[in-house]
Amino acid sequence: MPRDPLIALVGKPSSGKSTTLNSLTDATSKVGNFPFTTIDPNRAVGYLQIPCACSRPGVPNVGDKPLVERCKPNYGVCNDGTRSVPIELLDVAGLVPGAHMGKGLGNRFLDDLRHADALIHVVDVSGTTDAEGKATRGYDPSVDIEWLRSEIVRWIQGNLMQKWGSVKRRHIAIKGNAVDTLQGQFSGYGSTKQIIARTLDKLQLKEPLEDWSDETVEKVVNAFVDEKFPTVIALNKIDHPDSDKNVAKIAKQNDPNTLVLCSAISEVFLRRLAKQGFVKYTEGSEFVDTREDLVENGEPDGGGLKELDEKLQNRIENLRDLVLYRFGSTGVHQVLTRAAELLGLTPVFPVRNIATFSSGDGREGGVFRDCVLVKKNSTVGDVYRKIMGDAPLAYVETVGGQRVAEDDPVSVGKNDILSFKVGRG
Repeated sequence: MPRDPLIALVGKPSSGKSTTLNSLTDATSKVGNFPFTTIDPNRAVGYLQIPCACSRPGVPNVGDKPLVERCKPNYGVCNDGTRSVPIELLDVAGLVPGAHMGKGLGNRFLDDLRHADALIHVVDVSGTTDAEGKATRGYDPSVDIEWLRSEIVRWIQGNLMQKWGSVKRRHIAIKGNAVDTLQGQFSGYGSTKQIIARTLDKLQLKEPLEDWSDETVEKVVNAFVDEKFPTVIALNKIDHPDSDKNVAKIAKQNDPNTLVLCSAISEVFLRRLAKQGFVKYTEGSEFVDTREDLVENGEPDGGGLKELDEKLQNRIENLRDLVLYRFGSTGVHQVLTRAAELLGLTPVFPVRNIATFSSGDGREGGVFRDCVLVKKNSTVGDVYRKIMGDAPLAYVETVGGQRVAEDDPVSVGKNDILSFKVGRG
């Protein structure tokens, strides 16, 4: 049965991983500015913001109220057609150079990554923490991007090379193919034959596996890491004065599609003030309103917000100037969105009644109560098995009562609103 996607947050100690996790969730991962604050992997539920099917043009509405007003998710929320869909996150304790040899807490933390589908590498772009997470000034954070990836590659390569001789001998003895042989070695990292096949297709190797040199094995492992662990680089602490020059250097060295600028601590700060009733703030937004702002905009009671003291008012003004107005948001939600894009995640809306889009659970008027995230290249059958397991399937319908086949692909706007009929067809 297909499992839910898992996105792991990785990086050196004190880079802001736990703060980033807290800004994406309601988790309370222990936060501190010293190595190994996070001793055990911390799983939590984050919320990916997507356009909901309730706001999609062309989706028929048989009710009296607009679908947007009747959309009431069982999990997460939907605000005016923007839906927050739960997705599992993993905060892995900080890695340091030499982790693949057991330095720090070493292999234990690398081992926690094995079932992640994508990584968010949180980088302290301010340059105020060194490779081991200790306070400093003038550190080059571009180095962190390379060494962390290198640690993962060397960990996998080291495990493979320890038994490479016996792997080749067995491969020759059974006249195996490269995909099956490598899958036997990489399955422990959550690999599949499809991932191995894509890895080898990209390399276009001419020589058979038994003739691979150590350099070829290293190329294969590097390509496998790229395929198995697509990575978003979250350039955190963008409000620091030294961040600009470091961002410019990193942007020249890396694929811009993998880079997201963010300030996790700003997001946490704004959300806390909003919960305490000091500001009006929508998560991931460019704008934050105080009582004074709302009064100026014609709301005599200031939206019921509390008065800010001078210290808080100045901090909000600085945050607006250094983060919100300059970058358009704190960037935190864009980090998760980019990770989902790298994975090609597709939201699918299973409904019981394809005519009304209700779940048929007896709760009056609610539509599109459920949403699941599936990986790219998933089929209608994959979605069914993810939701219903091994129950027999009679048939599947999509919008308009049109029947679709199990092997039909799903994508945004196509076969992503589905009604499954259980039974013998």
